[in-house]
Amino acid sequence: MHLSTLRKYLINSVAGIALVAGGLTAATAANPADQIVRVRGTVVSLAGDQLQVKSREGQALTITLNKGWMASAVVKASISDIKPGDFVGIASLPKSAGGDGALEVLIFPPALKGTGEGSYGWDLKPNSTMTNATVGDAVKSVDGSTVTVNYHGKEKKISIPNGTPVVTLAQATAEDVQPGTAVFIPSQKDAKGMLSTGQLIVGKNGVVPPM
Repeated sequence: MHLSTLRKYLINSVAGIALVAGGLTAATAANPADQIVRVRGTVVSLAGDQLQVKSREGQALTITLNKGWMASAVVKASISDIKPGDFVGIASLPKSAGGDGALEVLIFPPALKGTGEGSYGWDLKPNSTMTNATVGDAVKSVDGSTVTVNYHGKEKKISIPNGTPVVTLAQATAEDVQPGTAVFIPSQKDAKGMLSTGQLIVGKNGVVPPM
């Protein structure tokens, strides 16, 4: 794939993660009454534009895929891959000793730097936040790393313990949306309770989308 085509693909297919992190999507802008629903679970089946998913809570969900929907994949990375200047998305929880502790880290491709910048409430766990920001420094220690991230003139320190899921993004297609595949789906729920999305984030090579 040509570099410019890949860049366009990644921007289109992944922007949904960052925008939903900030509580914004094109769909919700057009339909203010729609609710944002972040579905985490596994694929049961895909037939046409109807995706059947079993959520992490055990619910059977039907999600309509919008015309032109796209998929991207998360693939394994490591703490050592996080460098100053990288743009990352980190879900974290406040620590009793101060600062935040990471629950997961997404390293964005360079083409997506700045997408959805900010720190927002997140529902991975109660009281968790998602911070999309640029790494200022990364200090390694025996039990992991501590990164200082910057967004909109603000600074935040987040510790990343060893064993924290760290992923980056890769191309995916409809062929990757197979029964049993782990998925993260930023979706919208309309007034009738129907779910729809234009973005799928799939696990690849055994990696579960950690966000």
